[in-house]
Amino acid sequence: MIGFLVIDKPFGLTSHDCVNRLRKIYGIKRIGHGGTLDPAVTGVLPIAIGKATRFLSLLPSTKKYEGTIQLGLRTATDDLEGEIISEEEWPQLERKSICNYLNEFKGTIKQCPPKFSSVHIDGERAYKKARQGDIFDLPPKQITIHDIKLLRWDEASGEIDLKVHCSSGTYIRALARDIGDRIGCGGSLAKLRRTEALGFNIDQVIPLPAFEESIKPERPELIPPLEVLTHLPSIKLSKEEESFWCKGQSLETSLDRFNLRLSSIKNKKDISEQNILVLDYESKLIGLAKWNSELLKLQPKIVLNAAG
Repeated sequence: MIGFLVIDKPFGLTSHDCVNRLRKIYGIKRIGHGGTLDPAVTGVLPIAIGKATRFLSLLPSTKKYEGTIQLGLRTATDDLEGEIISEEEWPQLERKSICNYLNEFKGTIKQCPPKFSSVHIDGERAYKKARQGDIFDLPPKQITIHDIKLLRWDEASGEIDLKVHCSSGTYIRALARDIGDRIGCGGSLAKLRRTEALGFNIDQVIPLPAFEESIKPERPELIPPLEVLTHLPSIKLSKEEESFWCKGQSLETSLDRFNLRLSSIKNKKDISEQNILVLDYESKLIGLAKWNSELLKLQPKIVLNAAG
């Protein structure tokens, strides 16, 4: 059992809650998710089933969101779920002014994560220290906001709807907080939906399947890894080569055997820098490798059909 699901994470559940339910449905422990979402956030939650978990790190890391900032509120958690710290009136602003504020956050910037987050500090999760009332500061982290667009500005309610394309590690709650501070009245995240993660988009999502002990669960069909990893080059082995591959042995091979048809790699000279999908003689995925350009050898990294 190997493949991916793209769940539309429901409101109120953690990402781990979704994984736990799917473990019961599929009867397998080896299930992981790509990118934690807060309970109040909905949208794209990529799930890897079985040995597909080993490929999560190879997927595109950028993410896209659509959300709403409530101006005039500062909270302990940087969203509307937390205790209110302060309330202020928001200024009367033209749409153009809001866009100018948002544009200040484009590019590579430093961002301090919310204190109620899963960031480690002194060996403990930040949210645990925050719940205990500990006083501490989180160091800023470098993130990238590839794009940020204003969708709606409601001056009467102080709500800003926006779309964000960002790097992994970006906290949209923190972005809402910082935009509110830049405007001068404070701000908190009112709602958020992730529309893209790890190369999967909102058009691919399915509802989280239900699970009841007394009813045999429906298992959604998995997306094969080869349909997800098209950005990587590949090589097809012969039957003889596969017998060596499954024992974890390196294989001599030439540069012209690599298939770049669907990958993002355009120059075969750059292939030694890339992970390479290894296919058997029937074009089924059997692992991942690196190509040593000096030794002209294919060196195994992941062997899915390992033999003793």
